[in-house]
Amino acid sequence: MTQSYAFDGDVTVLGGGLAGQTLALALDQAGLSVALVDVLPFETQLEPEFDGRASALAYTSFRMLDALGAGTALRPHTQRIEDILVADGRAHGGSRPGGPGPFTLHFDRREIHPDADGEPLGWMAENRHIRQALSLTLQDRPGINLFAPARADRWERVPGGMHLHLADGRVLKSSVLAACDGRFSRSRRQDGIRSAGWSYGQKGIVATVEHEQPHNGVAYEYFLPGGPFAILPLPGNRASLVWTEKSGTADAIVKLDVSGFQRELDARFGDFLGSVKETGPRWAYPLGLTIAEQFCSDGIAYCGDAARGIHPLAGQGFNLGIRDAAALAETLAEAKRLGLDLGSRVTLRRYESWRKFDSLSLAAGTDLFNRLFSNDITPLRLARGVGMSVVDRIPAARKFFMRQAGGETGDLPRLLKGERLDAA
Repeated sequence: MTQSYAFDGDVTVLGGGLAGQTLALALDQAGLSVALVDVLPFETQLEPEFDGRASALAYTSFRMLDALGAGTALRPHTQRIEDILVADGRAHGGSRPGGPGPFTLHFDRREIHPDADGEPLGWMAENRHIRQALSLTLQDRPGINLFAPARADRWERVPGGMHLHLADGRVLKSSVLAACDGRFSRSRRQDGIRSAGWSYGQKGIVATVEHEQPHNGVAYEYFLPGGPFAILPLPGNRASLVWTEKSGTADAIVKLDVSGFQRELDARFGDFLGSVKETGPRWAYPLGLTIAEQFCSDGIAYCGDAARGIHPLAGQGFNLGIRDAAALAETLAEAKRLGLDLGSRVTLRRYESWRKFDSLSLAAGTDLFNRLFSNDITPLRLARGVGMSVVDRIPAARKFFMRQAGGETGDLPRLLKGERLDAA
């Protein structure tokens, strides 16, 4: 008796978060048949309470969203990042801390994109707006088969491909299972793939604030003893805070009443943008490092946080997932064009080799920076401050770091260049 499948095609994407939706759009544009599975209805993911974070999108990431058709819907909700100012601590004076401290590192987008209307260093957008733009684009792609809400039970390797068994009994058959099911990926655990990592003993407090003075598209990253304190510009006189503290301190701050939270906020934010006040709810997320030993196995590719999770100080989390999507879509599109087995380890190892070095480099870099700067040891503080000042005086070094953060180093997939995968 022939088995009936709810889907029978090229790729099943497990996980409908930001990385999963982006991957589904890229695969569909590349001409592959796609199913997208998520445990939650997509409407739930669009509610403001679902995810209070905002993401810094590298300029290559936004090129890809434009190429996929999602950039048009997202752009009205974004803020260009024109400059990034990194400082070791803050200047002190008057009744409250002021702006950046004496050791700074300034990145100006005009050094790499000199045109007046050239690309910014990145774009800031609230995650709910990114989800909405991706979801609207997905709705215009009838070739993408959506299974949401649907809970995945297990996967199974079968001759010629993969079976994904859903909890309701339905079975999805595909050549490749693209696992985008998060840092604690059940798919990866079932596969027996180990991961390395550790907790930082820190949490990232996320909140949105309003301030009196315009931010002029400048993002600030202060390195304080408890961890990085990022002020990321949003549309209007608003900013998204990613405020790192030791876990116990973070939990206590999140539980404070409005006046207590305001005192803690003033002590760290300063008054260089005038008075500042919290708007909306607060969240706290535990921070750690996780990286999978393998990014693929027979029939399975791991993408987004299922491949690695890093500290948010460089703002690269979602960008790494976007780069995964670009590389995997191009790898599978080329394999299909050549008539190769999409799910073979030979095919998927090309994706792994394309993405693993970038991931390891960024994971090591963010880990080192967090450990180096999340303390108040005087000799170390002086040494790192001098190092920042030296880099700030070397234009070639500044340009290298800007292009690295922008995702414009190494062998770029076509989508990150802004090229459509269905283009002749």
